[in-house]
Amino acid sequence: MVNEELLKISNLVTSFRINGKYYAAVDGVSLTVNHNEVFAIVGESGCGKSALALSIMNLHNKDNTKIEGNIYFKNKDLLSLSLEELNSIRGRDIGMIFQDPLTALNPLMKIGAQIEESLSFHLPLNKAEKQKRAMELLEGVGIQSPALTYDQFPHELSGGMRQRAMIAIALACKPSLVIADEPTTALDVTIQAQILDLLKKLQSEIKSGIILITHDLGVVAEMADKVAVMYAGQIVETAEVGELFAHPQHPYTRSLLASVPSMASGDEKEDRLHVIQGMVPSLLNLKREGCRFSPRVPWIKSSAHEEKPVYHEVRPGHFVLCSCYKEFKFNKGKEM
Repeated sequence: MVNEELLKISNLVTSFRINGKYYAAVDGVSLTVNHNEVFAIVGESGCGKSALALSIMNLHNKDNTKIEGNIYFKNKDLLSLSLEELNSIRGRDIGMIFQDPLTALNPLMKIGAQIEESLSFHLPLNKAEKQKRAMELLEGVGIQSPALTYDQFPHELSGGMRQRAMIAIALACKPSLVIADEPTTALDVTIQAQILDLLKKLQSEIKSGIILITHDLGVVAEMADKVAVMYAGQIVETAEVGELFAHPQHPYTRSLLASVPSMASGDEKEDRLHVIQGMVPSLLNLKREGCRFSPRVPWIKSSAHEEKPVYHEVRPGHFVLCSCYKEFKFNKGKEM
């Protein structure tokens, strides 16, 4: 079952209107997520990860957003469906754990009522059955007093509790696909570990595919089966997680990995963390031609970059955007 295709995105372009012009925040993204697979999307803030997630759910403001390409979920193109058809899939077949549960949860509704709202829309359950299911979900996500939490408002819960409640809502109808957008952001390390363990446990039970959006490579190493590295709206590298960590190729991927604290080697110079020059460009200043990462690695000669970057399969199932990966070496005099 793990190899059965669940979601296929083909040449997705999501553009936002700014001052009357459209600028692509997601630009030509293609990827495939299988059943019972954790597919991580990693990159710095501003790389387009959340814009991609909201495109899959088709939750962008249509007045100021243009989405092109195809998003096939169980062989249905989500971008061609009516609002009624989309609403029948959202929550039931695709669940989403939003980045900030305090703003995603309705502040005027109790937690139990918010879980039951999804159940009422998608499942033929009576009042007693919905309440029982809500209690089971709260208990299942590790809330020790489900009856108390059921009757509380979001502001009465801690950050970790709100995140658990958000997960309960996302998983209420046992969706085939779960999109987890930075599910551990703003949580302390202990709660982060609990939330990740919870996601792994629940995924093993319902065999969902999970899209895990994060900037934390430690989370990727622990959770993911496959990983896509995203920069400036594009996927710059994709591979199985073990392959990518063992053989990173793109300058951006290698820079991200070199920026992660690791065990000391005993050599003080070698223990210094790599710092990536510059920052992710804004949509208005985004380089549209050539390699978008080239301004941040100025020591790589321009001839090493492709004018129109294409994907190179460097190892089986391991793809890298642009030929600059062949030339990349850490320039310690410039990047440290």
